[in-house]
Amino acid sequence: MKTYVPKQGELVKKWYVLDAEGQVLGRVAAEAAKLLRGKHKPQYTPYLDCGDHVIIVNAAKARVTGAKSTDKQYYRHSGYPGGLRTMTYNEMVAKHPTRAMMLAVRGMLPHNRLGRQLMKHVRVYADAAHPHEAQCPETRTISQ
Repeated sequence: MKTYVPKQGELVKKWYVLDAEGQVLGRVAAEAAKLLRGKHKPQYTPYLDCGDHVIIVNAAKARVTGAKSTDKQYYRHSGYPGGLRTMTYNEMVAKHPTRAMMLAVRGMLPHNRLGRQLMKHVRVYADAAHPHEAQCPETRTISQ
């Protein structure tokens, strides 16, 4: 018997919409990462981009559990001494409504060139409107 390995050209990519309103941030990010990797397909291959495109709407209305809204910190550094900047989840959502969701999805993908390629297939929007109706996206529900 031979192992079937899909070629990059024979993979069909679909579009999915995930509604994050009232959903937990990590659950939405985990479902998006699963769709991006292609783990829901029978021809999943770990080293190929065999996943689909994901549109996340209402990202600003996603919730976090516990005290993460005030305790969770996002860090960035300017590269200069003393240049560490921190921001809580509430501040992040107020200033950049989609960035917390993007960082959550990025953290659940591989940290290599495949992960950087997969991040190009994610679109995150703060509200319910998105300009991708021409792709006929399929709505996907997130299990609790």
